[in-house]
Amino acid sequence: MKLRQVIPCLDINNGRVVKGIRFEDLRDAGDPIAQAQTYEMWGADALAMLDITATVENRAPFVHLVAQVSKTIQIPIVVGGGIRNEEDVRALLDAGASQVSLGSSAVNTPKLLESLAKKHGSECIMVAVDAGYDAEGVARVHTHGGKKATPLEVVEWCKEVEKLGVGEILLTSIDKDGTQLGFDIPLLERVCKSTSLPVIASGGAGKVEHFVEAFKAGAQSVLAASLFHFRTLSIEGVKAACEQAGFAMQQKTPKP
Repeated sequence: MKLRQVIPCLDINNGRVVKGIRFEDLRDAGDPIAQAQTYEMWGADALAMLDITATVENRAPFVHLVAQVSKTIQIPIVVGGGIRNEEDVRALLDAGASQVSLGSSAVNTPKLLESLAKKHGSECIMVAVDAGYDAEGVARVHTHGGKKATPLEVVEWCKEVEKLGVGEILLTSIDKDGTQLGFDIPLLERVCKSTSLPVIASGGAGKVEHFVEAFKAGAQSVLAASLFHFRTLSIEGVKAACEQAGFAMQQKTPKP
């Protein structure tokens, strides 16, 4: 039986943790190093660090900040934002990242995923899929921090990245992000049924029932930000509720 995970996410802008609604209206949520240490103490299974403006501003990944955080915690770190090439990936892995998450560059250069997976192993390479609906109600992949819609249909793109050798998918609903109204369960179910890759559900968590729903839909892990940042829910409480619902939860995940 696969152990399910709870992953807090640090959306970072200008060196600070921020959180918005539907990728807009950002508000400050604290210092990333202090937050990382707190989440490890609270039982997080991994930590996601996403530079939400690096791609839009054409900046390199925040390698120095990753190295600082990595020195203070032992749980795995997933890093995304501004990753463009092999050099960026190598620098982040050397700085202490356990996985790198590619979004815009994956869409722009799909073959990059294949070469990265071969060189570093599938387990190190994740694809971030930011999903938003078009006027016809079709879920499309968005890039550049959710600001640019592409013609790619979400489920078909997830099938494609699996063929390219990546190890995991981070599926974020733009429409649900920050609303605390629940994950996009229909889309999550479709993606989980279409691929054998583990899927991280992101965007919309607001109460413990939402995490249970995501696991029932097939997610391997659940990711949340604001409800942990502002202490609406505890990681311990979420895990307890999921265990009560019948899911075996990860208890301690040492960093590779």
